[in-house]
Amino acid sequence: MLLAGVTLFAVAPLRNPLPAAAVTRTLPESVTIPGKAPVVPWPTTGQAALSVEGVGSLGTSGGSEPVPIASVTKVMTAYLILTEHPLKRGEHGPKLTVSAAQAAAYPDEFARGESLIPVVAGAVFTERQALQAVLLPSANNMARILAAWDAGSIDAFVAKMNATAEKLGMTHTHYTDPSGLDPGTVSTAVDQVILARKAMRLPAFAEIAAQKKATLPVAGEVYNYNSLVGRDGVVGIKTGSTDEAGGCLVFAAVVKVGGRKVTIVGAVLGQPGANTRVQLDRVFKATRPLVRTATTGLKAHPVVRAGDQVATVTGPLGTGTTIHAGKDLTVIGWPGTPIRLDLDLPAIPARLPAETEHGQLTAITDSGGAPVTGTLRSGVPLEPPSNWERIRQHR
Repeated sequence: MLLAGVTLFAVAPLRNPLPAAAVTRTLPESVTIPGKAPVVPWPTTGQAALSVEGVGSLGTSGGSEPVPIASVTKVMTAYLILTEHPLKRGEHGPKLTVSAAQAAAYPDEFARGESLIPVVAGAVFTERQALQAVLLPSANNMARILAAWDAGSIDAFVAKMNATAEKLGMTHTHYTDPSGLDPGTVSTAVDQVILARKAMRLPAFAEIAAQKKATLPVAGEVYNYNSLVGRDGVVGIKTGSTDEAGGCLVFAAVVKVGGRKVTIVGAVLGQPGANTRVQLDRVFKATRPLVRTATTGLKAHPVVRAGDQVATVTGPLGTGTTIHAGKDLTVIGWPGTPIRLDLDLPAIPARLPAETEHGQLTAITDSGGAPVTGTLRSGVPLEPPSNWERIRQHR
């Protein structure tokens, strides 16, 4: 009877379930990119906004009152055409023919001093050539020709422009024409950055906006009004200038930060001047310091290094392990930017071999940047306690 009692006493603990492993986070909830944020050289007049893909907004200036945007309007015209009639890189797409009425309008358009390309009745343009005319020499007449080709009438196309702006969240934008000649077409620098980011994700748009020149039917060789293209990493996207709007530019630049290619997108509106040449010169001068400041200010910051411990695991009866980063987790950001560190750690199993992938860590900037995610790994093996240990500790 004594032996039976001892046996029951020894086996009894093995019938009880072991408690689950406890996890203690050792990683802080957030970190801050070290250093002092550069002072952004915002223009003293007009509006401006600056953003970096994957990082977020770097700030704005000049308020949020909708203002005329001149030929920057054509970014929406080209974006809408390419979403309705997509082109691959290098593809010319469908053809459109200039009507007699469209050709006949040219003398009056020219007399008004509009930005145009010469056209004649029956001239045939591919979609790509028409978009080159709109985005490089900023041809108002081709913007109208494209609008009628797509929607059947200019009014119908303008309705589509406004519907698209609403869909994209451009809450301070209203279009009245496809070219921007009408000062009733208004927007803000922030809204134009929203659109520019979307447009630059279209391969054909980005390809055309980066061209310095093109050869078109009737007009021959034409040049891009955006003289910043090819300088300071600028790869587009559109100029604008009228008496009401002043000098305007929506721009994109691709630069390297920490070995990665990063796209800077911004807008500068309302730069003063007596004529187009002066207006554009001033908007270019206002833009270059913004691009250079963003380029030098952005840093690649390792928020977590491979092997850094992020949590400890305490198992039953003195067992345990650690959880650590499987690789460096590096974010590109602005000095002083807080980075939130989100830990996604599934329940710890009773047995977890060493260096097993288990969970992930995500770094998120407060400025609206893209999350950066890395895998986590276990440390020393986690093994359940032996039966002898359970009996010995009566667990």
